[in-house]
Amino acid sequence: MTVYLGLTGGIATGKSAASNYFINQGVPVVDTDKIAHELMKPGKRNYQGIVEYFGKGILNQDLSINRKVLGQIVFNEAEQLAALNAITHPGIRDETMLQMQRYHEMGYRICVVDVPLLFEAGLEEIVDKTLVIYTTPELELERLMQRDHLNSSAALERIHSQMPLTQKVKKADYAIENTGTIDELERNLGNLLDELRKVEEDGMS
Repeated sequence: MTVYLGLTGGIATGKSAASNYFINQGVPVVDTDKIAHELMKPGKRNYQGIVEYFGKGILNQDLSINRKVLGQIVFNEAEQLAALNAITHPGIRDETMLQMQRYHEMGYRICVVDVPLLFEAGLEEIVDKTLVIYTTPELELERLMQRDHLNSSAALERIHSQMPLTQKVKKADYAIENTGTIDELERNLGNLLDELRKVEEDGMS
C-alpha cells in the first residue's frame, strides 16, 4: 500500500524546503503547481477554456498564457477566481490522481502531494494524511517581503488572500513549525517520515 501525504502551508512558510527534503529522501512528490502550469500550455487540457473565458488579452505573442496578467485579473476578484478554479481544478485533480496512482504502481510506500491550496481546493479528501508547515505571522510577512520584494501592505494582501494558517493547522493531521534553522525543519520532517513508515507498515491503522 501507499500512504499519501498532502503537504501545504502558508506563503513563504517553508513548504518548498519541506518538499525538497522529501525528494532528497527518495520520496516522490506530486507537485500540483507544476501540473497547473503544464495544463495551461497551448494544446493542453485547460488552455482553451481559460482563453475563451478571459479573452486573448491574457496571451503572450507566442500564444502562451501570461500567468502574471491572468493573476492580476483574478487576484482579489472572487468571481473571476472562482471561474478560473472551475475551469482548471478538474484537470489538475485528474492529473494529480494519475501521478499518485503511477507512484503506487511503482511500489513507493509513501508519496507526498504538494498542494499550496490543499484545504481551499478540497483536495485533502484524496490523500490519507495532511501536513501543514507554518510559522509566526511576523516571520511569514518578513520572509514574503524579502522573497518577492514586496512592501508590507502588498505582502499582507497576498497572505490574507489564503485561508488563515491557524485554520490550516487545526485541519491538518500533522503541523510542523518552521521558525528555526533548515536543520531543525529537516529533523522534524525526518521524525514525521519515520512515523509515516510505521503507519504504512501497520496498514493505516
